[in-house]
Amino acid sequence: MLKQWSRKFPGLPRKVAEARDFVAALLEDEGSGPVDDALLIVSELATNAVRHTRSGWYGGWFLVVVGFDDDVVRIEVIDAGGDREPLLRSVNSDVEEGGRGLLLVTACAKDWGVQDRPGGRCIWAELARVSA
Repeated sequence: MLKQWSRKFPGLPRKVAEARDFVAALLEDEGSGPVDDALLIVSELATNAVRHTRSGWYGGWFLVVVGFDDDVVRIEVIDAGGDREPLLRSVNSDVEEGGRGLLLVTACAKDWGVQDRPGGRCIWAELARVSA
């Protein structure tokens, strides 16, 4: 990555909006398509961190990292880890309210993945840059 910015957020549901604002400010010159996809991705990943990992526990946190390369924007959400591994779920019903987050990430991202880290986990997604 040529350039990279990061910000740490308390693991509270209301901080997901602040994470979106952080990413939006960094991507304001990227064009609407990549920005919309990036905001959806950071929203889903940060929400999952707060809901499904120790990031949502008392004193928890999550870190958002945005990196720019010549042709890729990479978004990472680093959480405090949890007991379950993130995975794509099969949503069998139109009335289920949850379980679509990583499906949406898959639909928007050029690529995505999971990396275990000491004391946590990094979920990342890459988007193709329209303008460089």
